[in-house]
Amino acid sequence: MAHFDLPLNELRAYRSSSVEPEDFDAFWARTLGEAREHPLAPRFDPVDTGLATVDVYDVTFAGFGGHPVKGWFVIPSGAAGPLPVVVEFIGYGGGRGLPHTHLLWASAGFGHFVMDTRGQGSRWAGGDTPDPVGSGPAVPGFMTRGVEDPDAYYYRRVFTDAVRAVEAARSHPLVDAARAAVTGESQGGGISLAVAGLVPDLAAVAPDVPFLCDFPRATTLTDRHPYREIGQYLHTHRGRVERVERTLAYFDGVHFAARATAPALFSTALEDMTCPPSTVFAAFNAYAHGDKTIEVYAFNDHEGGEAHQRAVQLRWLPERLAS
Repeated sequence: MAHFDLPLNELRAYRSSSVEPEDFDAFWARTLGEAREHPLAPRFDPVDTGLATVDVYDVTFAGFGGHPVKGWFVIPSGAAGPLPVVVEFIGYGGGRGLPHTHLLWASAGFGHFVMDTRGQGSRWAGGDTPDPVGSGPAVPGFMTRGVEDPDAYYYRRVFTDAVRAVEAARSHPLVDAARAAVTGESQGGGISLAVAGLVPDLAAVAPDVPFLCDFPRATTLTDRHPYREIGQYLHTHRGRVERVERTLAYFDGVHFAARATAPALFSTALEDMTCPPSTVFAAFNAYAHGDKTIEVYAFNDHEGGEAHQRAVQLRWLPERLAS
């Protein structure tokens, strides 16, 4: 596969055409206010995994609508705290999986809180959180569930769950709430950017090849799924483009990035046709905090840097989460 997007020098200057809704902040303040009317009620139940170097907890907390959301909390065995915490969000179609697949951040001495993604977790890693909210007609997948109404859109629930996940992670007695970071790959990176714009006191943000950014360009540049779900929906539901674009603008990583107040480490890949590099740079270039950097993998597709990016994160995050 060859490079298909803008040249790198143009990517570094690229700006999205996504139009921010005038009531963007009011919409999210209302959404989170409604969620917080429900007690967070975080529960951390110890799990015997047979692992000697970490302690694992099966987590349940109240997300959007008070709905129960699952997760894992993994810490170094016998840790006394206070620990910095990395809250991780999962890629599209996956769930929290099994706890022994989440050893990296506890091995680095951090608490690691992994949020399950409601309704997902049947494509490549199992999930345990249902989405009890229905929607109207939708293309199979999650991108078009409720897409004609911001209040009904699927990612309103997911992003709210993610903010509540940070609150749940910070509630654990072994966690230093002032040293909380968020990260994730692809969809998880897009969720991380949403949280970066909605939680004002994070210590660090590390979105890896993030999805859910610059919808106007992404939905017209690539024909890969998941973005293609939106095109398929509009192929059938003719005449609804403006309505759908208006909804998506409330969930665009570009607008969350413009509100971010924490240092950030991005990554992108120049052959990535799932999350095209221009869409990642759109969020990076809009990112408000001045302490930001982006790793560019010139000859990779959506796998991005993989273990190489983890190594970069392992050097970068401890500096931001130091006591």
